[in-house]
Amino acid sequence: MSLKASEFILNEDGSIYHLNLRPEHLADTVITVGDPDRVDQVTKHFDEIEISVKKREFHTQTGTYHGKRITVISTGIGTDNIDIVFNELDALANIDFEKKEIKKELKSLDIVRIGTTGSIQAEIPIDSFLLSEKAVGFDGLLHFYQADQFLDQDFSEAFVKHMDWNAKKATPYVVENSKDLQQKLNSDTIYKGVTATNIGFYGPQGRSLRLSLQDAEMNDKLAKFEFQDQKITNLEMETSGIYGMSKLLGHNAVSMNVILANRATGEFTKTPKETMEKLIIYCLDKLAN
Repeated sequence: MSLKASEFILNEDGSIYHLNLRPEHLADTVITVGDPDRVDQVTKHFDEIEISVKKREFHTQTGTYHGKRITVISTGIGTDNIDIVFNELDALANIDFEKKEIKKELKSLDIVRIGTTGSIQAEIPIDSFLLSEKAVGFDGLLHFYQADQFLDQDFSEAFVKHMDWNAKKATPYVVENSKDLQQKLNSDTIYKGVTATNIGFYGPQGRSLRLSLQDAEMNDKLAKFEFQDQKITNLEMETSGIYGMSKLLGHNAVSMNVILANRATGEFTKTPKETMEKLIIYCLDKLAN
């Protein structure tokens, strides 16, 4: 059965609605970044670039690095954008654009987020790299899908109890990464931890400029939480959506993070671009090998 035009939306040139891409533009390995300008920071290392497309906050380039074909795409900030990007990336891989039907044989993409984050544990220093083994989503995105089969309910329930979670907020969900892709990206130089994905940069991450917070002790409670020897290590705004949508759609995902800030010590890096550059090269080399 053909997908309805109101659900599977294409532009006049046959490209997918938001990303403005056609299936032939997509590689099987995808790097996501938040900042559109970071796409160029990644692809400047490529041997060649096949295509470059921009629409809204979504900037995409596909090319090769040491012979490995890779797509780099900016998502913008937040899991709302992740919902758009991952549904449309999957459509490019697994929907027949001519017949407007889901393909019988589905493809799994390898997806690596290269992003920035803030540590809430004093022992994880600025300018270090952290691989997210799990993500705790405060955004509620996964509750709009049938996702219970892979969510860590015990972790979530323990977290809600420890935090005395306000019932007016979305129920936190917990989802893990792709262990196969983690093995490919891991090394002795990488910290590993549990990432909290927030729905904002200020109040939802415990920052207060002029507004009072609903829970002024949130970050302290986050840092003290422990479940089966697992601690919350860092805060950012996309990873839970990336892991959840990847699990739902049958893709492999890992989030690689540059620690720009340490909220426990109050430090912020003096070399954000240089440190990000090191993580980019690290990830590209791991993916190419």
